[in-house]
Amino acid sequence: MPELAVTVRELVGGSAALLAASGVPAARREALALWAAIEGGSPGAGVLDGDRQAGGGVEAFQAAVRRRVSGEPLAHVLGRAGFRHLDLVSDHRALIPRPETEGLVDLLLGVVRTGRLADIGTGSGCLALSLATEGGFSEVVATDISSAALSLARENRDRTGAPVLLVQGDLCGPLRFGAFDALVSNPPYLTMAEYAALDPSVRAWEPREALVGGADGLGSIARLLDEGRAVLCAGGWLAVEIDCSRAAECAGLAGALGWTDVAVHADLFGRERYLLARRSDTT
Repeated sequence: MPELAVTVRELVGGSAALLAASGVPAARREALALWAAIEGGSPGAGVLDGDRQAGGGVEAFQAAVRRRVSGEPLAHVLGRAGFRHLDLVSDHRALIPRPETEGLVDLLLGVVRTGRLADIGTGSGCLALSLATEGGFSEVVATDISSAALSLARENRDRTGAPVLLVQGDLCGPLRFGAFDALVSNPPYLTMAEYAALDPSVRAWEPREALVGGADGLGSIARLLDEGRAVLCAGGWLAVEIDCSRAAECAGLAGALGWTDVAVHADLFGRERYLLARRSDTT
């Protein structure tokens, strides 16, 4: 406990100043979010109750602020991240769910909403869980090579109650041939040079294997485009998050492998972020 009693406004204000000095954007908003996480209320309550004396959560709050000042991502400090309609556990075991990835859900649901779906490289489970709750799929399977990521996805499945089968394996390896109507994936797609240049808030806290897609950034995507043809049924759809700087290359790979209706779509920031393609009815 602090030596002198402080109000919530003073505590949050002082912590916001520390966060801002360390380079954290939207420092006051983050300070309020951290206080709400400790107190169990909403960030707005920290404003409305500003004159109230801070209670027994001061030490835990200050510890959380120190973690954020050290560069640890806000989602890890809070222990959760929002993704579409879901509130998910988030930590070092998988990539933090990001707003731009949410567009993959809308993109895939725009062309297929029923049948059997597989999420390849599920990480936190955000895509599989969203599609299981928002679509009308009869079965949703999620794969990941990382046992740590699958343990996180399992926690999130239990948290949401979404009916998703979790299977460990590399890309499409665990899946049956011709069994699925749709595939979705946010695979690794950075080059080693791009990974090395990432902000430390990403590079130091999120798993390298979920970010680096080989020397040219296309290794995982090329394998996914190749393996995906075997596990999709004729006419099945594939939606993949890609790097905007290699969108044309990804579309070219898909076309060369025989995918049809190949199209690149922009994310909410206007960047070419998603590849949508359909397996040929004949090959």
